Amino acid sequence: MLTGFTYAARAIVGARDNQEDACQFAEVDGAGTVPLGRSGSGSGGWRGANLLAVLADGMGGHAGGAEASSAACAAFISAYTDSTGTLGARLAGALDKSNRAISAALDRDRALEGMGSTLVAAAFSPGGITWVSVGDSPLFLFRGEKLYQLNEDHSLAPVLDGLAARGEISAEEACAHPRRHFLRAALTGGIIEMVDLRQTALPLKEGDWVLLASDGVESLSHEELADVMAGAAGGSAEAMVAAVLAAVEAKGEAMQDNATVMGIRVG
Repeated sequence: MLTGFTYAARAIVGARDNQEDACQFAEVDGAGTVPLGRSGSGSGGWRGANLLAVLADGMGGHAGGAEASSAACAAFISAYTDSTGTLGARLAGALDKSNRAISAALDRDRALEGMGSTLVAAAFSPGGITWVSVGDSPLFLFRGEKLYQLNEDHSLAPVLDGLAARGEISAEEACAHPRRHFLRAALTGGIIEMVDLRQTALPLKEGDWVLLASDGVESLSHEELADVMAGAAGGSAEAMVAAVLAAVEAKGEAMQDNATVMGIRVG
């Protein structure tokens, strides 16, 4: 049975003019919530059995992206911590409340028309990890120097990669496609086209690392991210998230998106 967690979060703005990511941890066993502001810096340790991590990425280039991610994140935390029932039902209900929060913001200010957000939330319990996600913000498990993406990618990237695997386009064309990062699903206050909801807990082991990230981290390839995490796995949660974002910045991408990392070490 899991005995606790250490965690940290950090964010960078990248080449953008403002930060459109929001994230928050909640220590669910009665210790309240630990909010992390738009600076993205914060850390803690939790000896309780239940921890919630939520990350929302405002839709870049759309009016109110920062407002959308902030509203979605806050609404999710509030709804989840105030609810009862199975973890899957609580995650689904909190996601619905997040979407409604964006709808309510639009009703208050029509100048925000077009805003939206991705969202990924992970609930840690004695049985392991459950999650819900909409969009392209990845949820990773790092175990034994191997990196696994747990949640679905609701961008066009997996569709294009599938075309490449079938030989309909080249791998180079798939990687360079101008609509590769086009979202097929997001929270916009309306119908949510795609939801990845894990209903039963995936068991975790002492020493596992879980990473929630906004898609700005994907400046690193899967292999590069695995190498960075392997090098930092023996250290603190603060050192892990700092190492990942340092590697993102070292890539020097001219159009680097906001990047936020939430790192959770099990045990």
